[in-house]
Amino acid sequence: MLPRVDTIDELQAMVSDETLLRPAALDVCNRLGLVGLAVRRFDDGSLPVYAIGGDMVLKFYPRFETNEAIREARVLDHLWGQLPLPTPRLHATDEYANGWRFVLMSRLPGYSLSEVWQRLTAADQDRIVAESAETLAALHAMEWKPLTDVVGPSDWGAFLRRQRAGIARQHRAPEVPEPWLSQIPDFLDSVPLPASPELALLHTEFMLEHLTIDMRGGRRLTGLFDFEPAMIGDPAYDFVSAGLFVTRGDPRQFRRFYEAYGRAPYDPDQLLAYTLLHVYSDLPWYLRELPTPAEPRLDALAETWFGTEG
Repeated sequence: MLPRVDTIDELQAMVSDETLLRPAALDVCNRLGLVGLAVRRFDDGSLPVYAIGGDMVLKFYPRFETNEAIREARVLDHLWGQLPLPTPRLHATDEYANGWRFVLMSRLPGYSLSEVWQRLTAADQDRIVAESAETLAALHAMEWKPLTDVVGPSDWGAFLRRQRAGIARQHRAPEVPEPWLSQIPDFLDSVPLPASPELALLHTEFMLEHLTIDMRGGRRLTGLFDFEPAMIGDPAYDFVSAGLFVTRGDPRQFRRFYEAYGRAPYDPDQLLAYTLLHVYSDLPWYLRELPTPAEPRLDALAETWFGTEG
């Protein structure tokens, strides 16, 4: 039986302990009648996740992520068969023990796109950028009102105000370097963000790591997963991760993404503002991994990461 876990530190202390976790995975499989199937732990991820047999995935969530577990299950059930790309099919979800919950879902075929991106031809990369954009557009066009009891925020403007109020704490924790850190308050004050935009169901972490691809034949995308952090909000919020983690500061590719999505580009300053306000913002990591402008100014950084000219 899994021990009660109430904090991130407690989770990190036991998340790699297979003497605790594997028996729990086997126990859940037995309860669900999945006896005799291979059970293999995935190496990555902040939560315990197991491959069950060849076509299922079992994911555990501690007590303090109960809402995330319920949210992912509901969103998966809502999206099944509705997008251009497959999403995991929900098989089962329930409480387990000591506040833990689990979600059993289908496994998407293929590889994580992040693992093979550099092996793809330029033509393949262009096509995949377009396919991913079409899927994001379809997600944003989905009906989201049946999910409002488990997916938030209930007030987008209030969410932005909360994020803005905590901005100093959020960016001091990961030690954002100067001169970037001191520019953030004035930059955010200069960028108007819509308090009441046209809302959409958001993935919030739309990135190569959450797309899968079949490397045989036509090298086609096979799915989109990880809806645990889904939100309802401004569609522009999803273009943050698309620009950072799919097109990675390439203006030609980002322009292609917009064209396939079917809309004019957002103001790069708006997307950088959403980057800074994002729940999972990690500016130091982005500065290490992505191109930066010659002059360390946030408006120049916005154009570098989210521009479409060039």
